Amino acid sequence: MNAGNDGDHARRVQRALLAHLRQEFIAPAAAIIGYTDILIEDARHLTLDAYLSDLDRIRSAGNALHMLLQSVLAHEHTDDTVIFDQSKLRHDLRTPINAIKGYGEMLVEDAAAGNHDVLLADLDKLLSAADGMLKRIDALVDFRGDSAEGSGLRPHAGIGGVVEAVRAIRTVNAGPVGSNARGRILVVDDNPSNRELLGRQLMRAGHIIAEAEDGHAALSKVESESFDLILLDLMMPDISGYEVLCRLKAQPNTAEVPVIMISALDDLDSVIRCIEAGAVDYLFKPFDATLLRARIGASLENKLLRDREKLMVEELRREKARSEDLLLSILPRSVVDRINAGETMIADHVETVSILFADLVGFTQMAGRQTPAELVKFLNSVFSAFDALSTEFGAEKIKTIGDAYMAAFGLPDPRPDHVEAAVLQARAMLKEIDRFPTPDGVQMKLRVGIHTGPAVAGIIGQRKFAFDVWGTTVNIASRMESLGEPGRVHVSEAVARALEGRFPFVDRGLIDVKGAGRMRTFFLGDARDSHPASS
Repeated sequence: MNAGNDGDHARRVQRALLAHLRQEFIAPAAAIIGYTDILIEDARHLTLDAYLSDLDRIRSAGNALHMLLQSVLAHEHTDDTVIFDQSKLRHDLRTPINAIKGYGEMLVEDAAAGNHDVLLADLDKLLSAADGMLKRIDALVDFRGDSAEGSGLRPHAGIGGVVEAVRAIRTVNAGPVGSNARGRILVVDDNPSNRELLGRQLMRAGHIIAEAEDGHAALSKVESESFDLILLDLMMPDISGYEVLCRLKAQPNTAEVPVIMISALDDLDSVIRCIEAGAVDYLFKPFDATLLRARIGASLENKLLRDREKLMVEELRREKARSEDLLLSILPRSVVDRINAGETMIADHVETVSILFADLVGFTQMAGRQTPAELVKFLNSVFSAFDALSTEFGAEKIKTIGDAYMAAFGLPDPRPDHVEAAVLQARAMLKEIDRFPTPDGVQMKLRVGIHTGPAVAGIIGQRKFAFDVWGTTVNIASRMESLGEPGRVHVSEAVARALEGRFPFVDRGLIDVKGAGRMRTFFLGDARDSHPASS
């Protein structure tokens, strides 16, 4: 630290100590006067006139002490050229305190002898304040006799804290002030010289500056340009800075831009109203350039943190949306909602659903003739087309098993037309497969089976979990597919009865179904086929 900084530091320490001493001495002196006024009021109320003369003397001594302390500790006496006679100062301070203590102690004796206990408590407080000041007089006198902390004196423990606080806060000249944040700043002031001065000061600090000569120009600029901070003069013609501030905060695109008000109007109400309206700070003209840079730096840092927070929140929102989209590709929407609501066990009994199985006939033989890439590409094309049909007909795709496709209708959300939707999708799938010849040109055939009845639906597993369906209905639907014929839809009697009169069916008669015994089944026919399921 150079000599200039040493001197500046010493002056700052002395000013801080002086402020601390004003608090430590003037406040107790004011308390002595206050307690004396209370005692005088109590004595008059109790008609204890004998106490009044001594209380008046204490009050006069308290006033004298208060005035002397104000003079000794005044701001204008901080110049090093002011020299105090330490002996005289010590005498002048002790004189009123001694008078306060002397008269006070006599009044304590009188009050105790006269059983006037109502006065004793305040008299004790008065004397305690006087004793404390008396103990600190030497420190005060030594401080005023020396120019700074170089005296090495510490009036009491609190002074050490004051000096350390001053040491901890570097002077403005000791290093750069404020943050390294830079930004685009709009300076709004109707005075051209003010705008020019502010602009030059801020450009020297590395900011990009734009100017507006009044409120209307400012509002126009913020519509077409983006700014990181606005310096806004309060008192402008036509439209005041306060009104501009309110309009800025009312618009979504400018509501988050920090605004610092600047004004020559040193009025607390104006400060409060602007802060309430959304201003982040308020500076009085003329303002110190270093203070201005510090305030702007702090505001820009805060905006930078808010912008980063918004980006993080938006990124979290996008990640959440991606995660939810991925989950929705695995689970039904209603199931995802239940999981998000905290349910850990998803298992529902469904009274009636329709289950569809579809299998690519001859796939195993075809797979042996294709490369892995060709095989996967073919399956992806076919099953993607089936997925689109499931979306169209409102099916819940359950899974693919090798070359088989499974879908459910009427779950997780029930629907009255689930049987019809299953048959319509099956018919559409038979047409769709014709668009997908194998890589070697062979036309694939599809075998479809459908059954309707009760089932259990839910989620199985903790890792790589899936929504699945179980029960006899599922088993029979699978048998309908495996016992069917290529290019046809094979359905149970329950399906044919549910759709009787709406779709043509060809009665296949009784067949053996593993796990279910002999069952009557049907093939979905065309308009020429009509064999009632009830016959």
